[in-house]
Amino acid sequence: MIRLSLLSLLLVHLPLSLLASSRAAENSAPRILDTQAASIAKLALDGIHRQYPNKPSNVLVGPADVLSPKELHPAFYGCFDWHSSVHGHWTLVRLLKTNPMHALAQTSRERLDQSLTKENIDAETAYFQVKENRSFERMYGWAWLLRLVAELHTWDDPQARQWLETLKPLENEIVALTLGYLPRLSNPIRTGVHPDTAFALGQTLDYARTVGNLELAHAVEKRSREYYMNDRNYASQYEPSGEDFFSPSLNEADLMRRILPANDFETWLNLFLNPSDPGAHTKLLTPVVVSDLTDGKLVHLAGLNLSRAWTLDAISQSLPENGTWKDRFADSAQAHRDAGLAYVFSGHYEGEHWLGTFAVYALTGVGR
Repeated sequence: MIRLSLLSLLLVHLPLSLLASSRAAENSAPRILDTQAASIAKLALDGIHRQYPNKPSNVLVGPADVLSPKELHPAFYGCFDWHSSVHGHWTLVRLLKTNPMHALAQTSRERLDQSLTKENIDAETAYFQVKENRSFERMYGWAWLLRLVAELHTWDDPQARQWLETLKPLENEIVALTLGYLPRLSNPIRTGVHPDTAFALGQTLDYARTVGNLELAHAVEKRSREYYMNDRNYASQYEPSGEDFFSPSLNEADLMRRILPANDFETWLNLFLNPSDPGAHTKLLTPVVVSDLTDGKLVHLAGLNLSRAWTLDAISQSLPENGTWKDRFADSAQAHRDAGLAYVFSGHYEGEHWLGTFAVYALTGVGR
């Protein structure tokens, strides 16, 4: 259950009455206040250069590979793991764009500058060029790296252009790995945690369209249709699993609304979810409760509320005004967002090292 202290923190950091509702923000990204942006930025700043605790997932080939997180990943060693570090950096960039005058803006710039140096990124790139490391963070971490690049690509700022140029070797490496991997992935990975293919493809497609990489965009679109186009009658009552931070079905729908024309998408969605009765998919559309915020896996469910919120919101906005799911998804998005935000500032690093990213994604209309 949400404890009183958590609710008090929420009132300080993210007053829900000040957040735009999903329906009211239908034609523009929801806005957050500078005070809220600074509060979330602080979560990222507290983590991106915090080396421990840490969960490395590297393959050890020999004794020389026993290195500290910072030695392994000089740019992205903080925030407990590589992908969280990458999207922690994205969070700082996103907030600098949405709220350029927030109280920690200058500190954010300085810390980004500390991480995104040529020496650091060259080392990160070289890491992926070792045979045993080519599947490292596939595809979740790859997707967040490409999201970071896309964010910088659309920001007219001198430092952003410098960071974008610095990231180019790592960007190129991740794109090459993605293009080499998708033809070999015979079936999508359907899961509520990191390996979920639909989430990664959605982020990768947004990147490819943003930077104009037609080859990558075509590869993602082709694979998305092959993986998901014929999916029917999804049994959403089996979601969520106990440690999910994604809904596999909503990630899939969020991807397909990027791929299909609006009318085709509505047809696909009705076949996929098959609204056979008014109570269909009640469990999928109801926010979840986190039983233990200090458990690094159980706190995933806080992120599930937020990721459901952004997928439901984006899907709803892709549907026609009289669409079967439009209002129901919009209402559920708001409920999930409110529930998820209540867990962001918990005081426990298990959640705080990453939940700020999910909050920013849900609050600022990313991926639409």
